[in-house]
Amino acid sequence: MKLIRTEDAVGSVLCHDITQIIPGVTKDAVFRKGHVVTEEDIPVLLSVGKENLYVWEAQEGMIHENDAAEVLRQVCQGKHMKASEPKEGKIELTAECDGLLKIDREKLNAVNAMGQIVLASRHGNFAVKKGDKIVGMRVVPLVIEEEKMNRVKELCGEKPIFQILPFHSMKAGIVTTGSEVYYGRIKDQFTPVVKEKLEEAGMNVLGNTLCNDESDMVTEAIKEWIRKGADLVVCTGGMSVDPDDRTPVAIRNASDEVITYGAPVLPGAMFMLAYAGNIPVMGLPGCVMYSKRTIFDLVLPRIAAGERLCAEDFTTLGEGGLCLNCEVCTFPNCGFGK
Repeated sequence: MKLIRTEDAVGSVLCHDITQIIPGVTKDAVFRKGHVVTEEDIPVLLSVGKENLYVWEAQEGMIHENDAAEVLRQVCQGKHMKASEPKEGKIELTAECDGLLKIDREKLNAVNAMGQIVLASRHGNFAVKKGDKIVGMRVVPLVIEEEKMNRVKELCGEKPIFQILPFHSMKAGIVTTGSEVYYGRIKDQFTPVVKEKLEEAGMNVLGNTLCNDESDMVTEAIKEWIRKGADLVVCTGGMSVDPDDRTPVAIRNASDEVITYGAPVLPGAMFMLAYAGNIPVMGLPGCVMYSKRTIFDLVLPRIAAGERLCAEDFTTLGEGGLCLNCEVCTFPNCGFGK
């Protein structure tokens, strides 16, 4: 720092907050640390009794917090994001479209581990809406070594830490299984719930096919929806390990690859995901019909964003995979799935 006359401070960077006190009206910083003094600021500074100021004395190899924040923006900002102007050394990114937030956690943790650097974000693999805040970034000191920020750029490379995958306009077919529904013994209460969730994800529901518990019938229904142009097929019911629950067998027979049958998520342990070529085929356990939030709510946004999931995507759901069934549900602003 160096001490200079206020009249000579234009273009200099303040090293501390400047407080303005108006009795009964305000007591707050009129200028924040890091502010670059302009000609118009001089009368204000003099009016609060600042005839001299401590300002940052530029040193070779050191950069200001705003410039450091710009480096962080460059390594963080992916497509479909908007950056704020630097304010008090901080930049924020917000979503410019609805989509799925993806985060390179390895890079995120590595940058935060360097010290004096802050990247604070929301959780990845969850849906965001246009205008949602994604991440805030800044460095801790007013000035930081330029060499350190160069290391950040080298560490992160060309691919940004944060990306938004826009949701696709997908067509979905529903296969409703169960002899009790097929023969009209009970009302189908499962399909309306699934249809509503699919439509919330921006999908066009082509319709649903009622099947009894015969696996061949269910397999043919899945294949028929694919022939009709479905980008996703969802099967409801018959997902337990009981001998008469044959939906998992039907899904296997209709698919080329089974990703998982079972997941460390409650509710939703008996969930199944397979692929017929590039078409995802889901088997939904009964909990989706009556629970507010289940594994379906964790998986559907990722499918809607065009991701092809693998087994590891499910094995890592155990921590945070327990829904607490809160009386007032605040999902996704809770720990479920995180």
